[in-house]
Amino acid sequence: MKKLLWFSLPVLLLAVLGESDWWFADLPSDAALAVPMPHAASISALSDQAILLPLPHLLPPAPDKVALGERLFHEIKLSRDNSVSCATCHPLAKGGMDGQRFSVGVQGKKGNVNAPTVFNAMLNFAQFWDGRAPTLEAQALIPIENPLEMAANLSDILVKLQNDPAYQKDFLQLYPDEGVSAHSLADALASYERTLLTYNAPFDRYLNGAKQAISAEAQAGYLRFVDLGCASCHQGAGIGGNMFQRFGVMDDYFRGKPFRQADQGRYNITGLESDRHVFKVPSLRNVAVTAPYFHDGSAATLKEAVDIMGRYQLGKTLSAEDERLLLAFLQTLTGEWRGQALR
Repeated sequence: MKKLLWFSLPVLLLAVLGESDWWFADLPSDAALAVPMPHAASISALSDQAILLPLPHLLPPAPDKVALGERLFHEIKLSRDNSVSCATCHPLAKGGMDGQRFSVGVQGKKGNVNAPTVFNAMLNFAQFWDGRAPTLEAQALIPIENPLEMAANLSDILVKLQNDPAYQKDFLQLYPDEGVSAHSLADALASYERTLLTYNAPFDRYLNGAKQAISAEAQAGYLRFVDLGCASCHQGAGIGGNMFQRFGVMDDYFRGKPFRQADQGRYNITGLESDRHVFKVPSLRNVAVTAPYFHDGSAATLKEAVDIMGRYQLGKTLSAEDERLLLAFLQTLTGEWRGQALR
């Protein structure tokens, strides 16, 4: 019982805090690394604890700001040569990401990390794989000036929008004290992105009491997910996205691979050796429709990703039954957008 209580408290805190980062603010970057999981005898009790949570129903931002943000999300004028928009790398019809190992930006330049899904990003406690943006507002402007993405100068983009009568009118109406500005642009984009929650996943219905919403195999997969230790990093309403973790806890994932700066993870931000190869744990929501996987897009299939996680994060060679049950569970995490299941 003591072991169960010790485990439940930090996990409950992580699950409830969701996107908030204050709990980690004063901890060293590797303090949030693997939380030991209880053994199978505790699983029946843990399944009723707040390890994984259904998506919260939140009041949406101001509708006018959301509408402006949606237009901007699809606006190619945010790029240097009017060729790409936010939706280019994050198409909502494809699970909120483009399905490419590395996205293509202005002039066909390829990025150096896999574009994560924009769906449910508001649940993340930080944005980007390396966590360099603490909020959606901070994240929204960074791709504009990234030479591998929109490759623009922010001041030039603001002039473009100011010279557009429709945008100028809408910004002045919604932001009368500033009109088109870096702040108002980021605020509008973030307002829209906060609405991109994918409700009605079968697993959410299961958590909300509809026990027949997922199959017996998927229910067993959920318990296997907890028992194996997957939920030590993937928990809360986002089923991830609320902590940092080293990629290669139990084995060196990068051994023998060519050096890539992007593989250094949080180290690129902090310069701390303890942050080398540390990344934000991704959300597993909609994971069945957001291949390829990991920051480097190296896993083409969900089965391959599960096997890699077993070896490098858990130190286990997963059995065929483990794989089957885990995959059945992960399939239940696919939600809906505007009444349609993601695909």
